[in-house]
Amino acid sequence: MSAVDAAGLGRGRAVGFVLPALVLIGVFLVFPALWTIYLGLTDYRLTGLAAANPQVVGLDNYTDALRDPRFLGSLWLTVGYVGGSAVLGQAVLGFALAWVLRTRTGRLRRLVEGVVLLSWILPSTVVGFLWFALLDRDDGTLNALLNTPGFAWLLDHPLLSIIVFNVWRGTAFSMMLYSAALENVPPSHLETARLAGASVFQQLRDVVLPLIRRHVLTNLLLISLWTFNDFTPFVLTGGGPEGRSEILPIYVYNVALRGGELGAGAAVSFLILLINLAFALVYLRLLRDRRRREAALTGGPPA
Repeated sequence: MSAVDAAGLGRGRAVGFVLPALVLIGVFLVFPALWTIYLGLTDYRLTGLAAANPQVVGLDNYTDALRDPRFLGSLWLTVGYVGGSAVLGQAVLGFALAWVLRTRTGRLRRLVEGVVLLSWILPSTVVGFLWFALLDRDDGTLNALLNTPGFAWLLDHPLLSIIVFNVWRGTAFSMMLYSAALENVPPSHLETARLAGASVFQQLRDVVLPLIRRHVLTNLLLISLWTFNDFTPFVLTGGGPEGRSEILPIYVYNVALRGGELGAGAAVSFLILLINLAFALVYLRLLRDRRRREAALTGGPPA
C-alpha cells in the first residue's frame, strides 16, 4: 500500500469516528438553532390561523420585543439576578470556601464539601420544591425558625429569594474550580509574602489572584451563562408576583407557551443567544489580552 493510499485510509477512519458526533450535533444543536431563527421571523402561534399557515413577518418580532417594557424589565431583572447570584454570590462564596478549606483536612473538610456538593447534584426541580417549602408563607421552615409566622418571602422579596436560592444551589461549582486552582499556587509564594508582612488581603491581591486569573475568568463566564439561562426559579415564583421575578427564561416561557406566540418567543430566545455570545466574546478578549501580557513578560510568542 502506497503512502497516499494509507493517508486516504487514515482520513476515512477519522471521518468515520467523527461522523456520529457531527450527526448528533447537527440534529440536536444546529437544526433546532436554525429552526428557532426561522420561527423568530414568522408570526407562528400555537393556535388559530397562524398555527396552520404562519406568515413571514421579518424583524417585526425583534422590534416589538425591544420596544416591549415587559421585555426590558425582564432583561434588567436578569442582569440583577446574574450579578447578585453568580458574580457576587457564587463566585465570592465559592472562592471563600475554597480558600478556607485549602489547608483543612479530615472529616470537617469532607463534611463541608459533601453538603455543598449535595446542593449542586440534586435535581433542580427537587431543590426548587425544597426551597418553596422552606420559604412558604404558611408552613415554611424559615418562618418557623425565625418565629415570623405569615411572612411572605416569595411575595415580598421574590428577586432576593431566587438570588439566595441560586447562590445556595450553584456555589459548589465555583468552590471546586477554585480549589483546583489554589492547588497550583506555590505555598512558598504565600509563605514569602506572609514573612514580608503582607496581610491576607495583600496575599490574595498580589500573589493568589494573578496566578488564578484565568480560572476566575472561566468561572465567571460559565456561571454567568448558566444563571442567565436558568429556568429553575419558575418553580419558586413563576415569575411573579406582578412580574417582579420574571427573568428572561421565564419571560420566554410565558410568551411562547402561555401566550401561544411561538414566533415572538423564538425571537426573544435568539436575542438571549446574542447576549450569551457577547458574554463569551468579552471573556475571550480578556483571556487573549492576558495571554499577550504574559507572553510580553516572558519573552515568548503571543498565544
